[in-house]
Amino acid sequence: MNPDCPYCGKPSQRVTGEIIYPHRRDLWSKKFYQCAPCRAYVGCHPKSDKPLGRLANAELRRAKMDAHRAFDPIWKNKSKSRSEAYAWLARQLDIPGEECHIGMFDVDMCRRVVDICSPDFGDPHQQEIRP
Repeated sequence: MNPDCPYCGKPSQRVTGEIIYPHRRDLWSKKFYQCAPCRAYVGCHPKSDKPLGRLANAELRRAKMDAHRAFDPIWKNKSKSRSEAYAWLARQLDIPGEECHIGMFDVDMCRRVVDICSPDFGDPHQQEIRP
């Protein structure tokens, strides 16, 4: 079942990277869901038809990239494991851990991630890991 577009409510279509990224031959074999009229899309997990998150338009894709740019160093530099970093982020956002996935966030939540992970908020690398 193809996910519905959050912008128009119509079902998305499964396409390949050749449609989404015609200039990137290295992505042509990857799977995506796309709502062409809304210019919204989302990639799929490798070897699966499962979406990596929700369909996103250009604004939301930029917001997600900004959120990942701010958040990912917390776990990629090994100061926390990925699961510890997401647990920390869930606490900061005051949401259940199972709902803490940047791929599912809207623009406002992505902006909160950037703010929380900024040096002005406090160094997440040094903050205590609590259950």
